[in-house]
Amino acid sequence: MKKNSAASGFVKDIIIVIIGIAIIWIGLRVAFGTENPFYVVSSGSMIPTLNVFDVIVVNGNIPFDHLKVGNIIVFHAPAEDLVIVHRVADILSQNPLTIRTKGDANPGSIPGIDFPITQKDYIGKVVYVIPQIGYVTRILTPPINYIIIAVIVGVMIVKQFGKAKTNTAGILSSKDLPSNSDNSNVANAESSLADKEYAKFDKPDKDQEPEEKKE
Repeated sequence: MKKNSAASGFVKDIIIVIIGIAIIWIGLRVAFGTENPFYVVSSGSMIPTLNVFDVIVVNGNIPFDHLKVGNIIVFHAPAEDLVIVHRVADILSQNPLTIRTKGDANPGSIPGIDFPITQKDYIGKVVYVIPQIGYVTRILTPPINYIIIAVIVGVMIVKQFGKAKTNTAGILSSKDLPSNSDNSNVANAESSLADKEYAKFDKPDKDQEPEEKKE
């Protein structure tokens, strides 16, 4: 009887964990307005701002026409089947909005990769960076790696809300006290979907012709 009870309790715990992870994953996708809220930086053209294996959190709810020069965004390369993370370098036109991007470590923008970027290419704006957590995607196989990333981000968000509440409480109570990797030319991101949908890219050659790297 005790063994059956222990086994039943273990199964219930597993189910609760799975449901909790699913809620966190779905909640984050809804909150960030994209099917892929997490990407792993896989090349070095955004160094030192972004390093290889950094995990970036992308917010697709930020409208394309709200972007400004200096924003870091994730987008589909207009002439290649690649997902790129680069910084907005210039507004080429306003109607329709067309932008040019550039990697921080690159000498210039790459035609067909960095521009022209339009609404249809846009995935979202980078709103958070988690350094080096992307190593998990190399150690573990999908979907476990992505689940772990989702849980980590969920815990971090919960902690941020907790800190905000604590700081607010401190402000209120104070009223009672006396006054007092390699420098490649294309920075890409690996999608964190459980179906292994990765963005693949490699260092373009000297005339800035990017090649796709198989993983």
